Amino acid sequence: MKRLLLLIPLLGMLVGCHDIPEYDNTRRDNFNCLWTLIDEHYCFFDSVEEDWAAIGERYRQQADTAKSPRALFDVCAEMVNELHDGHVNLSSSFDVSYYRAWWSDYPQDFNLRCLQTYYLNMDWHTVCGMYYKILPSGLGYIYYPSFSYTLGDGNIAVVLNYFKDCKGLIIDIRNNGGGELSNVHTLVGHFIDHSFTGTYTCYKTGPGHNDFSDLYGVEYKPSPYEAWKKPVALLTNRSCFSAANDFVAVMKSLPNVRVVGARTGGGGGMPFTYDLPIGWTIRMSVAPTYDSQKRSIESGIDPSPGCSVTASDSELAAGKDAILDFAQQLLLKENLSAPAGVKY
Repeated sequence: MKRLLLLIPLLGMLVGCHDIPEYDNTRRDNFNCLWTLIDEHYCFFDSVEEDWAAIGERYRQQADTAKSPRALFDVCAEMVNELHDGHVNLSSSFDVSYYRAWWSDYPQDFNLRCLQTYYLNMDWHTVCGMYYKILPSGLGYIYYPSFSYTLGDGNIAVVLNYFKDCKGLIIDIRNNGGGELSNVHTLVGHFIDHSFTGTYTCYKTGPGHNDFSDLYGVEYKPSPYEAWKKPVALLTNRSCFSAANDFVAVMKSLPNVRVVGARTGGGGGMPFTYDLPIGWTIRMSVAPTYDSQKRSIESGIDPSPGCSVTASDSELAAGKDAILDFAQQLLLKENLSAPAGVKY
């Protein structure tokens, strides 16, 4: 968590930009409170297709005629889904809104049962939520399904040492919907041998849609163990989101890493939660993240050049994972290791 202490003053700025008006627990005030919180704090209006004021006016009329709290919730949920952001969720005691099209409108490119049956032969090691095994090709393989699984430096070091005689390593994070950023820092730390700026972020300085601070760097530090410098293939699909998206952004900047598969689902905004008078909460993206080249990662990250691969449902059902196969061929034929004597 020490690596995330830099975000604490940022959160203070998010709620302290200006005076917050008082709202009553009425249909109109709850709607206006929700609309205003998003208007003043949401950080990706440059990606919203329709003017937010026009969206608010259209849904406000529906909110005024809502016959029940559930009906009001449904109207508000439709409005927040206009942002097309998986980090925006309206929560109540009876429902949670969720925008799914960021992944549901795209091929899955992954089948866990195919992986377990045809590539791992229903036999693998497990630590910290990760599957790991040496594949028949002689390459090391890790499947990490969620950054919600806490990672320890010692555990990761044991896994990487297990692969010490392997020519390369495959890290598969397909279907990883995110989790804790602290785990991103921990895992990245085993692939670098000095501190570096892996991403950038900024924060809101006022209620205007373009009121942002200057960018500042987010530092990534090496683990206390020897860094892995052999070739790495990082497997992705559209369901990689949030913290997983950050991990791809940082790892892609390393010279011995290739990102293989499909564009990630994005989720490049740090979420924060606010309360409504009715007792509901609204979570939204409030601080954008940029990669090491200061490019937004909100809409996702492409595979490395020449490494865009699809895995059809029919092929996966038949036991063929084209993305994993491509990654193995890539690592076996290419020399992607970090140059000797050069630190990353």
